[in-house]
Order: sequence, then C-alpha cells, then structure tokens
Amino acid sequence: MSKPGDDPQTDGELAHLPTEPVDQLTQAFVRFLGIEAAAGAILLLFTVAAVVLSNSPWAGAFSDLWEIPIGLQIGSMEYARSLREWINDGLMTLFFFLVALELKRELILGELNHPRMAALSIAGAIGGMLVPAGLYLLLQNGQPGASGWGTVMATDTAFVIGCLALLGSRIPPSLRVFLLSLAIVDDIGAILVVAIGYSRYVDWGALGLAGLGLAVVRGMGLLGIRSFAIYCIAGGLIWLAFDASGIHPTIVGVILGLMTPARRWVSDQRLHAILDQVVAYPASSEGSGATKDRDTLQVAEIAARETLSPIERLEMALHPWVGFAIMPLFAFANAGVTLTLRDLANSVTVAVFVGFALGKPLGVLGFSWLAVRSGIAILPPALGWRLLAGGSLLAGIGFTMALFIVNLAFSGDLIESAKLGIFLASGVSALAGLALLALVLPRQ
Repeated sequence: MSKPGDDPQTDGELAHLPTEPVDQLTQAFVRFLGIEAAAGAILLLFTVAAVVLSNSPWAGAFSDLWEIPIGLQIGSMEYARSLREWINDGLMTLFFFLVALELKRELILGELNHPRMAALSIAGAIGGMLVPAGLYLLLQNGQPGASGWGTVMATDTAFVIGCLALLGSRIPPSLRVFLLSLAIVDDIGAILVVAIGYSRYVDWGALGLAGLGLAVVRGMGLLGIRSFAIYCIAGGLIWLAFDASGIHPTIVGVILGLMTPARRWVSDQRLHAILDQVVAYPASSEGSGATKDRDTLQVAEIAARETLSPIERLEMALHPWVGFAIMPLFAFANAGVTLTLRDLANSVTVAVFVGFALGKPLGVLGFSWLAVRSGIAILPPALGWRLLAGGSLLAGIGFTMALFIVNLAFSGDLIESAKLGIFLASGVSALAGLALLALVLPRQ
C-alpha cells in the first residue's frame, strides 16, 4: 500500500520551486534578457528616438527636459545637478562598476586567466586607444577641439556584441571573447582618462576622505562582512567624497568593481553537507517557529546564495538594469544631435570619424600583430588574422563612452559636431566589419 509521500509525480513536483501565474509572464522576459543582442537593439532604438526628437518641433522641450535641476537644499546649502548630470555622473557609475566586474571576472574566472591570452586583448585595446587619439590630435593640433582626444578611445560593447549576433553561430567564440575583453579594457582606460584628463581642481582633503572610505571597504571585506546594503552605503559616501574632490566620481565604480571579491564563501562540498542536513529532517506539519529544521533551512538558503562569488552575484543582479535601463536612458539623454550638412565638413567631425573608422582598426590590428610577433601574446587557433581584421573594424563602433567624454571635453556647437562624427564612424565601422566577417566566415 502506497503512502502519500510515495507518489513519484508529487515528489517530482516537490523537487522544484512552486509556480505562480506571474511566472508564465516572466519566462518570456527572462529569455529575452538572455539574448546578447537585445541590449544593443534597445540602445539603438533610444538613440534613434533621441535624434528624431532633436530634429522635430519638440526639440526645445526635449533639450530643456534634461536640464531640469534636481537636488537637495537645506538652508543656504544646496546640492543639485541637472537631470542629465545625475544620469551621466550617478547612474553611469553603475555602468563602470559592471565593466570593472566583468574585467575582473574574465581575468580571474574566465578566458583571460591565461596571461598570454589576456595579452592579446590588452595589446589590442592599448593600440585601439593610442592610435585613434594620436590621429585625432594630429588632425586637431592647435584647434579648439584638441581637448577632445579622449572621445575616440573606447569601443561600445553593446553595439559590437549586437553586430556579432547578426552573424549567429558563424562567429567563433574566440572572436567574441577577444572583442568583449578589448571593449572592457578600453572602457577602463577611457574612464581613467576621464578621471585624470577631464577632472576639475583637486581637493586633497576630500580625496583623502575618499581614500579612507576605500580603506574601510577593504577592511570590511577582510572582516567577512557580506551585506550588500552596507557596501552600497559606503560606496555612496565614497562617491560623494570623490565628487567633492574634483575627480570625476564615476571612477568610484571602477575602483569598487576591481575590489569586489572573486572568491566564493561556501564551497560545493560544504553546500552538499548542509543540504544533506536539510534532507535528514522528516517532513513536519508544525507551524512557523524557531525549530531546528527551520534554522537548518535558513542556513541552507544562505549557503546556496554564497556558493556564487560576489562578482557573479552582482553581475547577475546589475546586468539587466544596466543593459536595459541605464544605458538606454543615457543614450536618450545624450544622443540628441541636430543634423545639418554643414557639420559634415567640420574639423571635429572629420577628426572623430578618422579616429574611430581608421585609427581603431589600425591600432587594434597593429598592436595585436606586434604582441603575437614578439611572443607576448598568442593567437587562438580559431582566430585567424582575417577574422581579427573584421573584428578590428567593428571596434570602431564608439558610442557610450564617446558620448560620455564629449560632454566633458567640448562645449557649444563642437558637441554637435563630435556627436555627428561618432554616429557616422559607428555606422561605417559596423557595415565594414560585418561585410568583411560575412566574407571570410564559412557559410552554413
């Protein structure tokens, strides 16, 4: 005679989490988040919307929207920024935090934990920063736009991955890893350039407080404090200290991301031992209370969560918000440009276009070749030079970091000219890179 608990179907259902009607709605959305190109598609949609609105009868209202001041005022003390500045300086800190997390994960847990494999992406990224900046300075020497040399340094990760997704499984994983790693490294390089080259005066007292805050964060990590809420509060205070120091506060995202532990707290063996204790308890009909089995369940919950390193947990939590909310909002606030034919011949437009469309592929491919030739780096077997050339062309797609630096480096009409150069270079680079890759990749 069978017992109620002996029903295999019932036991199978109990082995899974309970389902609710809302789960049917969220499953499709979760699958959507899993598509790499989705973030790039949404970013493109918001970019087009910003350009259209900037050239419409509502252009004035659209521009004024981002200048609305938001902040706090206590007596004579006021701390306020425009809506655009809160997006660029505040929300984008989370973007750079995620970039730093991805870089550290790749270096410690991912494909780049082999030094000579990492050297190829790092060399390509360095060339992809130095050569475009050099060409830009050569074309803008002695002109008002010379200070914008940092604009042409960074590749846009979302758009590059989106382009690769168009070619589907024909793209070898080694090329995807190379371009992703390259984009992450030069994003880090670009934000360091922002912190050093585009910051205001330096208040050493405030900078000292920021350093003290970072030391406190390090100390909390050594003590074993694992509450994300506490670290968020500490990070916010450090951000305020950097902001007061004159150093661009988005650098906080990079520093804290690189400080985030990559080691998990609970091993697989310990988790299995804890779960064995949970299974050892018989099913109970008792109500809620501080019973021994419920204490064990709480320990199991913590253990299951802590089998992932802080880097992995934070990436899983932040990636959808950054890719589907922060970056599109940044594009909507910053991508607006008034399109005029006279700007096509502007020297800043030409310099930005040449830096991205010509300097990027030359720098990435040239420095990668030098790194392999000198023995510093190795070329993965599936990644030939023709594929690397196509990827180097895609590296000329600059958007997020380029627009970020444009607002710091330029003023007035030069901002519009630089944005036009970014859009033209990104379009040409995307088409050229896709065309070459489609030509050299094996057909399915």
